Amino acid sequence: MSKAKSSKDKRTTQPAVVRVTRNSSTHSRQADSLQSQASGTSLGPQAHPGGRQSDSGLVQDLRLMSVSELKASAARRRRPSKTGSSGTAGSLSGPRPQASPSIPKSGLGTIARLIKLGRLKNIVVVAGAGISTASGIPDFRTPGTGLYANLEKYNIPYPEAIFNIDYFSNDPRPFFSLAKELYPGNHQPNYVHYFIRMLHQKGLLLRMYTQNIDGLERMCGIPEDQLVEAHGSFETASCHLCYTLYPAEEAKRAIMCGSVPTCSFCQATVKPNVVFFGEDLPEKYFQHTTDFPKADLLMIMGTSLKIEPFASLVNTVRPAVPRLLLNRDAVGPFERKTLRRGDYMELGDLSESVQRLAQILGWHQEIEELMWGHENQCVPQLGSSAMEEQAAQERRGVEVPPGRQHKTSSLGTTGARSGSEESDASETDSMSTESSGPSN
Repeated sequence: MSKAKSSKDKRTTQPAVVRVTRNSSTHSRQADSLQSQASGTSLGPQAHPGGRQSDSGLVQDLRLMSVSELKASAARRRRPSKTGSSGTAGSLSGPRPQASPSIPKSGLGTIARLIKLGRLKNIVVVAGAGISTASGIPDFRTPGTGLYANLEKYNIPYPEAIFNIDYFSNDPRPFFSLAKELYPGNHQPNYVHYFIRMLHQKGLLLRMYTQNIDGLERMCGIPEDQLVEAHGSFETASCHLCYTLYPAEEAKRAIMCGSVPTCSFCQATVKPNVVFFGEDLPEKYFQHTTDFPKADLLMIMGTSLKIEPFASLVNTVRPAVPRLLLNRDAVGPFERKTLRRGDYMELGDLSESVQRLAQILGWHQEIEELMWGHENQCVPQLGSSAMEEQAAQERRGVEVPPGRQHKTSSLGTTGARSGSEESDASETDSMSTESSGPSN
């Protein structure tokens, strides 16, 4: 009787084996039961003296049903079964696998191929302070080296106050101290600027939108009509209160000498037309309403996308338009775990990333020639004597007829180099006339 009762008790506990759930802990208990059945230690025929075939067949059927249910469950979820690569239920006792982090999509090759195929003809560039760090101008937010991290000497209540119009009204001296370092003429454009200039020369640049006030975009030769300085520049100056225009050269001389230029009309402080927090953006900024719908590629370079409304520009292109982020870190919409289908990132040193893209495009040598030509034009550009310019051209063995239009250089021969230098001389000279105010 005791043996019969024991067998009856065991048979009553068998239905627990068929409770297949998706909870990993339940799966673990179920795997242990299946393993004990397979070994024959508790529910096999030898556990029953009568050796009834029906009990053994039931156990076998239940085991097969459990395994098939696991496979069916995994198939419904459309992912590999939790039984592991070997397909055994014993691996169910392991920990739940963690989702792998998303891998940034590097699209340099894809973007370069589309440009070469002529698929991308209207490129909009959105740039921030990061494109100028290779020129020796620190960005704003890099810990330890950014401008905001080194403003203690100006004794301001918080870093952004140096660009706050209300704080400027009370004490303009901190901004003027910083302006001495940022005024155009103290730094030179770098490879990134000339890459954007090359986009223009190739007829691909629809517009460049920059947050920078350093003037390096102008200096490298990007035409004014293709440049939107969203946060203003040092090109002009005016009274911050009544907006009366003030000669930019006089404002610069006063600031460089440590004095405060004042408006002759209302006696308020004059400042360069750099857009402060609390001021309106320049009218030219609103070209984005027509530019961004036309764009077939958006390139985002060296920006934290923290300042509005500039940061929201990247969301105004059409959904199908590819966006390429060239930056030190993922920012804005690129911080999402799942990127938009046309979003690509190349994170790390910006200059290196841009050089890789230029090499894939086959533009690297042309950009190097462009930079070389500009550097060799620096002295005659800054000099006011026409004789110095003529002598410099004669030393290069070129003759520039009046009114000659700029030509895109064709590289590979000595004559081509002279043509590149010649064209750069014409363009940089005309550009220096426009920017002579704050550059002197």
